Amino acid sequence: MLDNILLYIGSAVITLWGISHIVPTKSIVTGFGEISQDNKRIITMEWIAEGLTLCFIGLLVLFVTILGGRYTPVSIIVYRISAMMLIVLAVLSLFTGAQTSIIPIKICPIVKTVVAILFFLGSM
Repeated sequence: MLDNILLYIGSAVITLWGISHIVPTKSIVTGFGEISQDNKRIITMEWIAEGLTLCFIGLLVLFVTILGGRYTPVSIIVYRISAMMLIVLAVLSLFTGAQTSIIPIKICPIVKTVVAILFFLGSM
């Protein structure tokens, strides 16, 4: 039972974190000031892509847990691979976005790592 709770909490947190990436995209791009249209499109694409990736991971874990059951071999693989992907994204964020002065981006590696831990513990 506690395993499911960890998985549900992790799913909710990372899905909401993904949505919080997508919602402010326009203001994020505007914050870069005068840049080329191509650069605006690339930043928009990358910002939305990360948000969608986080939502996908969260919803994948959620639906696998609800529909497949927590104790199937496939479910455990999904949880652990999702945790590993979040660690990869956390490391990427640590060496890029976390080096900025923007507080939400600075805590991004922490959020991703905490959710990865929840997914891993939920897979035990």
